[in-house]
Amino acid sequence: MGNEAIIVFLIAGFIFVFGAVLFSKLISPKWDTPRKWDPYECGVETIGKNWIQFKAHYYLIALLFLIFDVEVVFLIPWAVVFKKLDSVAPFIEIVLFFIVLGLGLLYALRKKAIDWD
Repeated sequence: MGNEAIIVFLIAGFIFVFGAVLFSKLISPKWDTPRKWDPYECGVETIGKNWIQFKAHYYLIALLFLIFDVEVVFLIPWAVVFKKLDSVAPFIEIVLFFIVLGLGLLYALRKKAIDWD
């Protein structure tokens, strides 16, 4: 009985998702104009080349920010319950956590993902 229910839910999910996509394709307006494909940002017309190559440096900084931001989220629950824990193991775990975090930062600095100059 359980396997049949899972199969029915999977089929219903696929039908719902693909049905919604197909329905939106069928009823959406279909006109294209050259103006539609012009680049537009914040109400300002584009001057010069439209395709500007961005450096991967910005992408790396964003990824590093996300990584370190998520690491802070892991630190908050640890800090809240640290005094309640009676063993040395949580302290050793957080020291290892900071070592791995520091190694990641050193790796990013050596690869010049973060350039302080």
